[in-house]
Amino acid sequence: MNKFTSGMDVVEERPAAGASRRRALCIAAAALAGAALLSACAKEGEEAPAPGASPGAPAAAASDGATIKVGVLHSLSGTMSISEVAVKDATLLAIEEINKAGGVLGKQLTPVIEDGASDWPTFNEKARKLVQQDGVAVVFGGWTSASRKAMLPSFEELNGLLFYPVQYEGLEQSPNIFYTGAEPSQQIVPAVDYLLEKGKKRIYLLGSDYVFPRTANKIIKAQLAAKGGELAGEEYLPLGGTEVSTIISKIVAAKPDAIFNTLNGDSNVAFFKQFKDAGYTAEKLPVLSVSVAEEEVRGIGADNIAGHLVSWNYYQTTNTPENKKFVEAYKAKYGAARVTDDPIEAGYFGVFLWKMAVEKAKSTDVAKVKEAVQAGGIEYAAPEGPVRLDGKTQHTWKTVRIGQVRQDGLIDEVWSTGKPVQPDPYLTAFPWAKELAAK
Repeated sequence: MNKFTSGMDVVEERPAAGASRRRALCIAAAALAGAALLSACAKEGEEAPAPGASPGAPAAAASDGATIKVGVLHSLSGTMSISEVAVKDATLLAIEEINKAGGVLGKQLTPVIEDGASDWPTFNEKARKLVQQDGVAVVFGGWTSASRKAMLPSFEELNGLLFYPVQYEGLEQSPNIFYTGAEPSQQIVPAVDYLLEKGKKRIYLLGSDYVFPRTANKIIKAQLAAKGGELAGEEYLPLGGTEVSTIISKIVAAKPDAIFNTLNGDSNVAFFKQFKDAGYTAEKLPVLSVSVAEEEVRGIGADNIAGHLVSWNYYQTTNTPENKKFVEAYKAKYGAARVTDDPIEAGYFGVFLWKMAVEKAKSTDVAKVKEAVQAGGIEYAAPEGPVRLDGKTQHTWKTVRIGQVRQDGLIDEVWSTGKPVQPDPYLTAFPWAKELAAK
């Protein structure tokens, strides 16, 4: 399209991977002797598999035939809950709207909600539970790249399906994940270009100490080297860490033109408050963040971050008819004081993209859903504007927007690509990223 630039399916129940030979013999015996023998053969405290099930088969969804189970997996506690609870809420809003409109394949969606608790092993544990025990057709969830990478092997092993709603560092493509947030060419790279074009050549890199910030900063350093920028310094804070006074002292000593911020969670609250207390304003030393949106601004306090920059694909102020409707619906359900933001919106429209793919496939089967996406045409009028699932990369075409935080906590767009940008998770269009993509 020229607006873009360059009855529930029955899912068989499956036991945990790596089932023992003894258990396999029990399953075979049960096929001959009946379910009673199978139950007796099951390990103590372990639910017996359905007759004929195999370790590689999908789990069976407990259903009355009129519903489809879907998983919702976010941090509802811990340092990342400041961001993820709202994405969970948006996902549930989408499910509610879809159900009111008749559901998916004529079936109502039943959400199964789990708490990743800001702990990456817990995310993996809950993901396996949702796929194996609950038999969900899809999981909507995750925020940090650490949580996504913890879950990825399990989704691939169990042939589950994850819709991941948050911007990330790219350099990844899983057959069992659809990415509805931005990859670097749709957020980080344009943000660095924007700073350089504004004359901000000396950039200080500040991030949380985990996968996304460290990989994002490798990309930024390669970009700066190729485009005449300069690395003023680089510092990391443990995820959730709030001791930032030493880091601020280092930033002051480095005298950068701008700070590129990849802090996540509660660390942003501590940083921006202490940064302001140290006498720094956006005019004096601008900070451009890629993990701070309207929801995080509420926690940070607008007075502490007003004037600073962010890079996303959507803001509550984005001017589309679909966004007006979305914001009104979100506030009507969760309260007038609540705000929408990019991951909230990506979590919301991801459910509709999955619905479109399932209905095109006429099945919730993972392979058939992927085939439907690969065939093309899965496009949706999202609050941010038109989005499309890319069949080749399983990422999403998205418009890039640089924003500036207002005194009231909302964000005004100050620059955009004007059209959705084709996803390029391995940055193949950027010669300076060739070595990064090869690693």
